[in-house]
Amino acid sequence: MSFHRAAGAALAGRSCVSRVWIAVLIVIAVTGFSTSCGSSSKSSATHNAYVTLPQTSNVALVRINDSTGAISVISQTTPVQGTSPTGVALDPSKKFLYVSNGSPANTVSVYNIAGDGTLTLSGAAIPVGSGPRSLVIDPSGKYLLITETFDNKVSVYSLGSGTLTLVGRFDADRNPNELTFFPSGEFVYVSNSTGFITAYAFDSTTGSLTEVPGSPFPSGGGVAGLELDKSRQFLFAANATDGTVSVFTINPGTGALAQISGSPFPAGSGPRALTVDTTNAFLYVANQGSNDISAFTLNASTGALTAISGSPFTAGTQPVFIMAEPAGGFIYVGNQGSTNLSSYSFDTTTPGKLDPVSGSPFTVGSAPGGMVIVH
Repeated sequence: MSFHRAAGAALAGRSCVSRVWIAVLIVIAVTGFSTSCGSSSKSSATHNAYVTLPQTSNVALVRINDSTGAISVISQTTPVQGTSPTGVALDPSKKFLYVSNGSPANTVSVYNIAGDGTLTLSGAAIPVGSGPRSLVIDPSGKYLLITETFDNKVSVYSLGSGTLTLVGRFDADRNPNELTFFPSGEFVYVSNSTGFITAYAFDSTTGSLTEVPGSPFPSGGGVAGLELDKSRQFLFAANATDGTVSVFTINPGTGALAQISGSPFPAGSGPRALTVDTTNAFLYVANQGSNDISAFTLNASTGALTAISGSPFTAGTQPVFIMAEPAGGFIYVGNQGSTNLSSYSFDTTTPGKLDPVSGSPFTVGSAPGGMVIVH
């Protein structure tokens, strides 16, 4: 072989090797970029929530980061003077949002939800009874129930495409406050300022309520928030005046309530709202008077509560609602006095302990009244 041909062959071999290495480097770079983009996409995934702002007469659209629990305000509706939006319920279609406006407005506003989550009023507010507060849609998605604090009633409306049609108004005890459904829809429970809980059987065909035998059931002074555990065995009630939490067993046949042994359990000052985490292992209580969160381990067999190490955990000023992220991972608290939202993750070493996420609390510009999460 001539020198030139040998040299050419050598150079060709080196060129081939170089091309191979260049190809390898490109693959690595593209793979790394793709992995990086995937991580970025995952960390930036978000979902929406709506927060009522009674002092500024409007509703905020907020966005929650799926990975970090951080909350940011995206937009707010135009204020409607003379209203104090508090209760909030999301239509199962996720096309409509229902908001209660307390006295003196005594109405329910219906908002259309756009594809990006922004809200627009669908029309004039709908008149309801005096002092509407809690709004809950039944598990079938056909009815909206409203507690009317000053009329001592629970109203039931059938849902249309963003419309409400009155089914009936049913007697409650004095000053009905919060309302919750048994998950499968047979029973409804309503807290009353008298310290009692009214229990109803619910007819999902007609929308009618019938008080169950033995109702109303004694709970404690100033009973406010209500929550059911995920196993459908227990009902928890926050007794604001007494600073306690009552725990009831639920008769699956009749819906009747009976307090468990050891109930009520001590909480902080002015317990207002409760939530159970998605694993059904822990109960969290927002204490409006002591500005903190009482945390308990929940005995799945008996319903008994045991305080978690380090409880209570600091919240903002005057926490008025608390909810667990439906997808798991976070707890959110609305602080009326400090006009912000607190977000907590679960501690990795102490079961049930709450750790504020980075940046918490998150301002919403005005005192929050209620919140609903979109998934």
